[in-house]
Order: sequence, then structure tokens, then C-alpha cells
Amino acid sequence: MDIVFFGSGGFAVKSLEALVRAGHNIALVVTLADKPKGRRLNYLPTEVKLKAQELKLNIYQPQNPNSEEAVSYLKPFSTDLFVVIDYGYILKKSVLSLPKLYPLNVHASLLPKYRGAAPINRAIINGEKETGISVIKMNELMDAGDILLQKKLPIEQNDTAQTLEEKLAILAAQSSVEAIEIIGKGSIKFIGQSAREASFAPKLEKKDGLINWNNDALSIVNQIRGLIPWPGAFTYYNGRLVKIWSARVSENEGAAKAAQILSISKKGLIIGCAKGAVEITELQLEGGRRLETGAFIVGHKLAVGDKLG
Repeated sequence: MDIVFFGSGGFAVKSLEALVRAGHNIALVVTLADKPKGRRLNYLPTEVKLKAQELKLNIYQPQNPNSEEAVSYLKPFSTDLFVVIDYGYILKKSVLSLPKLYPLNVHASLLPKYRGAAPINRAIINGEKETGISVIKMNELMDAGDILLQKKLPIEQNDTAQTLEEKLAILAAQSSVEAIEIIGKGSIKFIGQSAREASFAPKLEKKDGLINWNNDALSIVNQIRGLIPWPGAFTYYNGRLVKIWSARVSENEGAAKAAQILSISKKGLIIGCAKGAVEITELQLEGGRRLETGAFIVGHKLAVGDKLG
């Protein structure tokens, strides 16, 4: 099949590779414009652009893919499909109507659950036991198109948003190839989504990382897992921000006020919650290095009864 591929983030890279490997003609790769990053604000390409350059594919980086200029540029690419994965821009009808067959989107959730920008993070934060990949025929509404294919994946207890994204990226690549095979065979069956069952996964903000120790222990651990690597779950100690990289629900059932340090050891720092306790095993003080608890307590004077937050 002839394809125009829209993608920007690292999540889309394996799918681009898989489509090329499967023998499809990627006529064009559309990705976001280079953006200034880092202290020096050097302009850096997207991860998809780097992979497209490596694969020697044609690249287009419009400031606005829905503009008249962009639509005019895309029109001559009279391809069978548009495949959109982690692109970072909502496409309008003027763009979605261009391919001969369908504009497809590969989304990292079991739609209609978790429509939106952060489905992987929100699934972990909310304590879901499974997630997956949905391949849909796009319309102008966010992640609301008819479903062509879905693949499920269990969420393991030790998964973070980072490890789960890596697993789902592999599943997305497999699903992309399989969905196009289904279209090629003509065995297409689209299933409409139930708006009543829809839930949403809004874009993450820095404030989402602030830990509320009045929540129960499991909710806090899920928050920590779901926000790795960004924005990261954090609290405060003596007025300084502390980022929590790894934690688990503690077996310590001792009564404590929320945010109070119950126990300090090389294995973990146990903090009381509204219900249960959290054992922190890896953390990072503002301006310092990421450390396991044993190394952290050597250089910082913590005491049982101290409070975080």
C-alpha cells in the first residue's frame, strides 16, 4: 500500500519501521517542526524525523498541517492510506479526506476508554489491569472514529508509564501492519464506539505530579508509576522538592498521620498515608542525583516522625 505517515514522538518509531519492513511504500513522513530544547535552545528534530532520515524517506514539517498551504502540499500524494501515530496535532476534514481509502489512527488504549493525549499514564494512575492498542478510521472528533482492530495487553504490577509505552509501541507496530493487511484483503469490519462508555486522558501537567498523602497507599504508588519519566511524582521535605522514582505499598500497618515518616532503613523509607503506607525505594532531592533510599539516607538527616509535603 502507498502510505503517508504522520508521527512525531518515539511511540511512533517502531510502527514506521514495521510498515517499511512489511514492504509498504511510505510516500511521505509528516512530522512536527523542529523545536528549541535544552538550556541552549538548540532546534532538535522529532524522533520520527530522525528515523525517517535514517530510512531515507521524504519528510514534510508543516507548522500547521490543516493550513491551505499544507493541504495543497499533501494533495498530490494520492496515497491509499494516511497512518497517524503520536503525531501531536488534531487533523481536520480537509486533511482526513485526502487518502483514497482511509485515514487511520493507532491509539494506545482500548477505545472508547482513555481518549486523548495521555492514555498510558492515566491507565496506570487509575489502577487499570489491562490496556491495549486500537486502530481506528479517523474522523474530526478526538479518538472517536470507528474501530478496525484492537489488541489487549496486561498492565503488570511493576510497569511504569515508560515500560508500558515500550511494550505498547511494539504492539502498535504489529497492529499497524495487521490492520493494513485486513484492508488489503478486503475483510474490513468497522465497529462504532459507544459515546456513553467513553473516558478521557487529558494531557499531563507538572501539577499532576504533586503527591497528596491523604490518598490511600495504592493510589499514590499508581500515581508514581504512571508519571515516570514526566512530570514525575513529587513531594517536599524541609521546603525542597523531592521526586519519587520508585515505591511500593508497604506492609507496615502502623497508625500514622498522613505524610509522616514511619520507618527509615536502607531498603526503604516508609511514609504513612490516609490508608496504609508507601515504601519509597528510589528518590531524588531537588538539585541532586537520583538515588536508592539506602544511599539517600546516608547524606540526608531524616527522622522518624518527620513529615513530607
